[in-house]
Amino acid sequence: MYDIFMIFSRNMKRSLKCRKKSLRVLNNLEMNVIMKNSIIRPAKGAPTLVCDNRNYAAKFLSRGVHMKQSNGSSLRSVPIEDLRMLLKPLLSWYDQYGRILPWRSQPEPYRVWVSEMMLQQTQVKTVLPYFERFMAALPDIETLASADEADLLKLWEGLGYYTRARNLQKAARIVVARHNGILPDSYEQLLELPGIGEYSAGAIASIAYNIPVPVVDGNVLRLLARLLASPEDIAQTRVRKAFRAIMAAILPYDRPGDFNQAVMELGATVCMPNMPRCADCPIKMGCAANQQGCVQQFPVKTPKAPRRIEHRTVLLILAEGKVLLRQRPKQGLLAGLWELPNLEGWLNEDIIASTLEQWGLRPSTLERLPDERHIFTHIEWQMRGYLMQCMTGQQPEGYIWADMQEIELRYAVPGAFKIYMKHLPFESPGQHKPGC
Repeated sequence: MYDIFMIFSRNMKRSLKCRKKSLRVLNNLEMNVIMKNSIIRPAKGAPTLVCDNRNYAAKFLSRGVHMKQSNGSSLRSVPIEDLRMLLKPLLSWYDQYGRILPWRSQPEPYRVWVSEMMLQQTQVKTVLPYFERFMAALPDIETLASADEADLLKLWEGLGYYTRARNLQKAARIVVARHNGILPDSYEQLLELPGIGEYSAGAIASIAYNIPVPVVDGNVLRLLARLLASPEDIAQTRVRKAFRAIMAAILPYDRPGDFNQAVMELGATVCMPNMPRCADCPIKMGCAANQQGCVQQFPVKTPKAPRRIEHRTVLLILAEGKVLLRQRPKQGLLAGLWELPNLEGWLNEDIIASTLEQWGLRPSTLERLPDERHIFTHIEWQMRGYLMQCMTGQQPEGYIWADMQEIELRYAVPGAFKIYMKHLPFESPGQHKPGC
């Protein structure tokens, strides 16, 4: 349990200098900091502070945060003033070494929004070509709102987590209908849009609109846990809320977006999970874990439940230079995307031949492909693949035949199945390699 000893300001007004006024210490007050819709609710009996989105941190200034375990033994006192002293070297490092990224070079709200959606669960190097292609095809909110869903999913093909793309379009249509096609410059209104949670709303608000709202993702949690040498479990909601409160307290008013990006950048490129580059860290002098020589022990995080393993047999069926595909259901995993025929379990060749016969297909060749696997958030597919050539292109019910040009231009095939496309014996769309 947290005992948070905090200092709150009276009548703080937003200012780039963030001038301090009279402060009052609330000692021995157990606080549960809940940041929802920009409302900070202390524990019962304590005053409630309501923060508008443009004065987010001004009403929530702390001088010290003291963490205690439930048994009362002190873990570590967190001096906010000491953390604030790290702002200058952190921002100087970011100015010099921060990666030049297209959404940073041109931080228009729409570009920042799209980049944040793409970057969820996805590395920057993976996102870059997708972002450029997406911007070229759908350069503004209006074109995104009116895009055909099939085209949208094709642009997203390979990024995974396709709900992000659908939510982008749902939100774009709301923005067009309610906000004249302009992404709201309000943290609260951003939270009302599909697919935008606290993290995304804070990132968009601070980076695109310079609104002082903290952002806490995995990089930030890891960095802060090491700075404080905190033994608290960052997977717990109460710890995330307390860390978010600390970030709100040290957020600089003149550069909130740069600060948020600097912390995330440091976590992504220097304070990495497995091989932290502490020698290159601009704030190592204020890092408790570094000083104690135990960086790799932090953060503390409860292991995730193991993924459910599912065995599948994937069939790469060819006829007359075309590939057999079908569209997945509109709801559920990989909703609405196109897949190769696949069956539950690891099936032997006899069962496969019997299944194909039921579909009206008679393969002339049947070749075993290497096993593959694909990881989703909670499921792992362990796949056994087969490549087969059919003499005629009879079309089973619910399936289509598509040549490579159609697949490349029209049909969005997720990575779980696209991995088998490398075994296609085609030199170019619709053509066979010599000898195949």
